[in-house]
Amino acid sequence: MPSFKTLDSADLDGKRVLLRVDLNVPTENGVVTDKTRIERVLPTIEDISKKGGKVILLAHFGRPKGERKEEDSLKPIVSAIEETAKRKIAFADDCVGDVAGAAIAQMKNGDILLLENTRFHKGEERNDPAFAAELAELGDIYVNDAFSAAHRAHASTEGLAHLLPAYAGRTMQAELQALSEALEHPARPVIAIVGGAKISTKLDLLGNLIRKVDILVIGGGMANTFLAAEGKPVGKSLCEHELLEKARAILADAQSSNCEIVLPIDATVAQKFEAHAPSHIVAIEHVGESDMILDVGPKSIAHIESLLAKAKTLVWNGPLGAFELPPFDEGTNAVAQTAARLTVEGKLLSVAGGGDTVAALNQAHAAQEFSYLSTAGGAFLEWLEGKELPGVAALTK
Repeated sequence: MPSFKTLDSADLDGKRVLLRVDLNVPTENGVVTDKTRIERVLPTIEDISKKGGKVILLAHFGRPKGERKEEDSLKPIVSAIEETAKRKIAFADDCVGDVAGAAIAQMKNGDILLLENTRFHKGEERNDPAFAAELAELGDIYVNDAFSAAHRAHASTEGLAHLLPAYAGRTMQAELQALSEALEHPARPVIAIVGGAKISTKLDLLGNLIRKVDILVIGGGMANTFLAAEGKPVGKSLCEHELLEKARAILADAQSSNCEIVLPIDATVAQKFEAHAPSHIVAIEHVGESDMILDVGPKSIAHIESLLAKAKTLVWNGPLGAFELPPFDEGTNAVAQTAARLTVEGKLLSVAGGGDTVAALNQAHAAQEFSYLSTAGGAFLEWLEGKELPGVAALTK
């Protein structure tokens, strides 16, 4: 991974620091319901503040598409940041121009100011050089701590990095280091677990991983397409029959790349897709015409756990079954807990990410034990796909 500058080499005292963060947090009736993303950027905020920098937070919220919409204002987020940081946070009603400039002029060293939603301006998502220049006028230094928005070439995530001395924040630094350890310079053997509903959404991901990892475990609904491609019965399971040839091509590509593909050998099946539906375990060869495969079975779980015991590095994206519907969460829970135990024992570096993955690992009470859990969603997926992330690339130029 290319080198990038961190806050360790930045002179922050008295400087106006434009800090790009991700505050696109879930809310209900104007109240933040999950502060995870705020908590993640707190170390960077505190670091800049303690070193005498003026912390000017740049962020987006929702999809206002270049128009001012009160429901997408960042103002209600201020109280959640104050509760998390345990200090006063100022707010400016715009992110550029006289309003922002006046608010910044009132700041003392160490103060924290949140500017209004960058996406209230059309120039943000267009990465308009003029808008990026307006932002740059407000600061002396640019710090990006929003890895989750790094796959977007927007003015505040990419354009700004070319106009000011640019650094990675602590969360960005930790994420890039974890990802580099997992796939760029990993301890081997490397095992990847990829689940989810469809292979059509993860073709690039699978194509990249079979060239990077030693073992690729495929679960969830997408495994059914591979099973069908091998001539196995899948009953009424979710299956992309139009992609069977593509699945066969991936299997052949994996073989030529010396990547072992692991598919379920048994499954938990049911007649209905609902919680606590009557279910039973069958060998994959014996899936009935009216059966739906909703989870991996105990033999599959034991096989995956035995592979994890020999692995040094794990990358995980996507659950192994319909984890949101008990009892079809058992496969994901068991494998997650094994990975967590091996991580705690110092035998495994474990990196996981993606919305469903984070939810599944939290449900399994395993998330806290993983080496690194990415909340980045799309950026994490694009990194797994081997794509260049504009917000990261801009920090290395």
